[in-house]
Amino acid sequence: MSEAATGPSGAMISAMSELWRLHPPGPENILVHPAFERLCQACREGYPTAGKMRPGFALSAALRALGLPCSLRKETAHLGLPFEEAAKGLDAAMRATSAKRLHLVPLDLAAGLPSIAFGPPKVGRLTAEELRILVDETRLKRLYPRQDFDAERFSEFHWLVVEETVALDQEPEARAVPVLFMDLSQDLGQIEPHKGRFPGAVEDALFFLLLAPWESWSTMAEVDWRGFRVPWVYTVDSDIFVRLNTPPSPDTLSWAPRIYDDGYGGTIEEEWPVELCLDDDVATELPGWDHGRWAIVEQAKQSVLFDTPITHFLVRAFLADGVDEFLAHVTAIEAALGLRADYQKNFRVAPDRHKGMSPTKRMRARVAGLLGDRRYADQYEQLFDVRSAFLHGRAMTAISTKERVMARSLAREVVGALILATQAGPISSREVFLDDLLDKGVPII
Repeated sequence: MSEAATGPSGAMISAMSELWRLHPPGPENILVHPAFERLCQACREGYPTAGKMRPGFALSAALRALGLPCSLRKETAHLGLPFEEAAKGLDAAMRATSAKRLHLVPLDLAAGLPSIAFGPPKVGRLTAEELRILVDETRLKRLYPRQDFDAERFSEFHWLVVEETVALDQEPEARAVPVLFMDLSQDLGQIEPHKGRFPGAVEDALFFLLLAPWESWSTMAEVDWRGFRVPWVYTVDSDIFVRLNTPPSPDTLSWAPRIYDDGYGGTIEEEWPVELCLDDDVATELPGWDHGRWAIVEQAKQSVLFDTPITHFLVRAFLADGVDEFLAHVTAIEAALGLRADYQKNFRVAPDRHKGMSPTKRMRARVAGLLGDRRYADQYEQLFDVRSAFLHGRAMTAISTKERVMARSLAREVVGALILATQAGPISSREVFLDDLLDKGVPII
C-alpha cells in the first residue's frame, strides 16, 4: 500500500470526531458509548493487527494517551490534540509492528561520573527539560493530572538510559491487559530461575557496567564498593495501547540536608543527593567502557563459555545486600568455571587427566589457570570456605569488608578473563576449554 493510501479511515475519523465532542467528565462508561463501539468496529475491520478480541481496554488507553477531551481535567484541557491529529496517531499505532521502550534508571549515590555511551545505553546527567521529554510528560499529565513529575529534583542525579526496540507480536488488547490473555492452565506459582529483577536490556547494561573496577575506584569500600545503586527502573513505552505507570517520586532516592552560612549571619538548609565518593581515576578510565568494548562483551555472551548463568549472578550480586551479595559473587565464579563433571565422574572428558582431584581443587586450578597466578586460587579457596561455613551451619565470624570486596573483585576478574578468552579464537566446547584450564592451573597451584 502506498503512503498516500494509508491513514485513518472515514469510519475512524467519524467515530473519533464524535468522541472528541463529548463534554467532561464524559459518559460513566465510555466503553459502551455508541461512538466508541463504532471506533472498535472500524479498528477490527480496517486493521489485521486489531486481533480477535474487541480492543476496548486498548482503545480506552490509547484515547486517553492522545488527549480525549472529556477525560482531561480543567487544568489539563489544553493538552488535548485535535481529533484529526489524534486519529492519525491511532492509525499509526494500529499499523505499528514494533515499539520503542525507554528505560530510565536512576544511578542513586553516583558521584562525578563521566558521560559515556556503549551500544544503545548511555550514562550521564540529564537536564530537567531532557527528563521531561524522555518521560513524555504531556502524555503523563493527560493520564495523571494530579501527579507532578519533579524533573528539577530528578536532574540532580546521574542516569542510565537504555532504549530498545521490541516487536509487537500481540494484539492491542493483549498489550493493554495481559492478564486477560494468560494461560490459566499453566503453573502460576512456578519460578523462572533466570528471570531478572529488571528488564533484560537494563540488566545487560548493568552487567556491562559491572565489568568496570568499581571496587578499585571506591574510596569508602567499608560503606559500599559500588559506585551507584539502582532502586528502580521506570519504563516509557511508545505503544499507546500500554498505559504508562506513574513515575516514582524523587524521595525514593538518597538525599541529605546540607547546611551552610548565607554570608549574613544566618544559615541555609538545602537537600542534596547523597554520594559515594570515587577515586579520580573513574573520570579517565570509565570512558574506556565504550561502543567497542560493548561489542566485544555482547559477542562473548554468545560463546559457549556463557551458557551458564554468569551474567545472572554478577548482576544479582550487585542488586543484593549482605550475605546474599557475597554468595552471588562466589556463585558467579562457580557458574563461570564449574562443571557438572566435577561432581559426576561419568560426565568427564576422557581421558580424565586429574583423577582423585576434589571439585574445590579443580576450581582452584581453573581460577589459577585462567588468571595466571596462584594468589587468585588462594582467594577462591578462602571465599569458598566462608561460603561453605555459612551454608553448612559451621561457626563463623562476620564476613569482613576485605572478604566482601575480594569476592566482588575475583568474580569480576574471572568474568573479564572469560570475555577475553572468547576473543582468542573459536571455542567448540566449554568442557574442553575448562579441562585445558585445569591442565594449565595444576602446575601453578
